Amino acid sequence: MAFHSVIMAGGSGTRFWPLSRRDRPKQLLAITGDRTMLRQTSERVAAVTPPARQWVVCGTRHEAGVRAELPELPAAQILVEPIGRNTAPCIGLAALHLCAVDRDAVACVLPSDAFVPDAAAFGRHMQAAEAGAQAGHITTLGLRPTRAETGYGYIRMAAQQSAHGGLPLHAVDRFVEKPDRATAEKYLADGSYLWNAGIFVFRAAHMLEAIERHLPALHAGLQKLQAVLGTPRYADVLREVYPALPSISIDYGVMEKEPGLYVVPSTFPWSDVGSFAALPEVLPVDAAGNLLRGDVLARDARDCVVDARAGRLCAVVGVQGLIVVDTPDALLVIPKDRAQDVGKLLDVLKERGKDQLL
Repeated sequence: MAFHSVIMAGGSGTRFWPLSRRDRPKQLLAITGDRTMLRQTSERVAAVTPPARQWVVCGTRHEAGVRAELPELPAAQILVEPIGRNTAPCIGLAALHLCAVDRDAVACVLPSDAFVPDAAAFGRHMQAAEAGAQAGHITTLGLRPTRAETGYGYIRMAAQQSAHGGLPLHAVDRFVEKPDRATAEKYLADGSYLWNAGIFVFRAAHMLEAIERHLPALHAGLQKLQAVLGTPRYADVLREVYPALPSISIDYGVMEKEPGLYVVPSTFPWSDVGSFAALPEVLPVDAAGNLLRGDVLARDARDCVVDARAGRLCAVVGVQGLIVVDTPDALLVIPKDRAQDVGKLLDVLKERGKDQLL
């Protein structure tokens, strides 16, 4: 029963425009250090799943970038979606391929663009989750909340069921949607609610059975693909079948309905790095709280994020709480508290026909 990892790398990373572009999204950028987020994720899981047992699911537009970034992965283990259909089809496709090589395979599925600096702690939690999966339970990692966060979904844990390596495994009571501020405060005070980090561990065959129970239309499409796996017809059938699959997240489609789920409460540092405003949480700042990258001259500036790696000087004077991102063909200036709105600019660019900036 081999342990594999499946890295989901299909996101577009629109909230990191203008650094992130259609052909080079967040996971293919060095957002949180000198290595891309995809590379950091692959290195993080290497302790429990070496490259020979790592898989990546990505879109056609990003296939070349993924292969160039992770050349050590077997070519057949980079699975290419002809169109993005959310996480349930992505995970189902990976489970299908895993079962084809090892019917007893256990898989960890995780996003490619989260920041987890403590790889050793992450590995210990993954091994605990693997034990839960081997015992027949789809198992997730839930992060102990450090603040009343309204941008994440939550998992309510129930009684402890077992333990592995000193880490407890609890039954999952339920998954809950992103809360409002008052509800998030209650969750934080309650102590039984964890952030849903989108990290799941399961036997691949178990996941396909769960998809059959809860998402029959997706299962039917996967069956058509299973019939042609390893044949010259696979690529054509994938292009025909995949766009018609239901676009639904694994949380809505399976996790909220499947009984017997386990969760490992986790305390290692973690951030989904959802926007430029999150970067000061994971990268060093100066005495005034500024995160400055590149050739930046800051005077009387506080609590700013300035990324000026376009090869020219960027000066900020007498400002507070700004994000400034300078690239060769676009400049972004936005208040930090509006960082989530960056992605909306892409709709305007599309309307104006500026596809070269997307």
